[in-house]
Amino acid sequence: MRPEIAEVFIRFLANEAREATALYILGDLFEYWLGDDSMVEPFNKHIADAIAATVAAGTPVYIMHGNRDFLIGKRLAAYTGMTLLPDPTLTELAGVPTLLMHGDTLCTDDHEYQRVRARLRHPLWIWTALAMPLAVREWRAQRGRRLSERRKRARPAEILDVNTSAVEAAFRVHGYPRMIHGHTHRPARHLHDVDGHRCERWVLADWYQRGSYLRCDTDGVRSVSLS
Repeated sequence: MRPEIAEVFIRFLANEAREATALYILGDLFEYWLGDDSMVEPFNKHIADAIAATVAAGTPVYIMHGNRDFLIGKRLAAYTGMTLLPDPTLTELAGVPTLLMHGDTLCTDDHEYQRVRARLRHPLWIWTALAMPLAVREWRAQRGRRLSERRKRARPAEILDVNTSAVEAAFRVHGYPRMIHGHTHRPARHLHDVDGHRCERWVLADWYQRGSYLRCDTDGVRSVSLS
């Protein structure tokens, strides 16, 4: 999360989130997370404390790893009271079966990204990375972020979005539920016809310039903007 929008998130946790039955964070809460020992940094602890306060106030908070914060571990979860969710997770929201995903595994046309993702999620890579001093991890993360942005600009925009076949396969495997995911930063409601089933897919917006969230209740799903 970027410092300039962090206070919007803090206010959301102190207000709207506390009226919810549950809050689901589908990855990339942080710009990058270098391991749970990075909670010593004031900004990270500020966010962690705000989440902990929301959980203490009675709203369960669930979090899924994103591509930028997949090193979130049990220590942060225990400190905040958050529950770590596997990606994907099938649950019910207001009585509707809903598949929650970060969304990056659906971007199968981006072969380079998928190769890098597989390497970074390997247990040996994770163990090696977490064994490094925090300052080294910080330097490597900033360098990797710059390289990622350059590579992203060099690739056609269409390969950065989800692959239709991958989306349809996810619907099929999980019984044609509603789907909610992030990652692509292309917020929208999509309808898919899959094997005769009308399936709904919602894409979360990013929190770069402004905040927003999806509210799921008995009336359906709607996007709510925050200032």
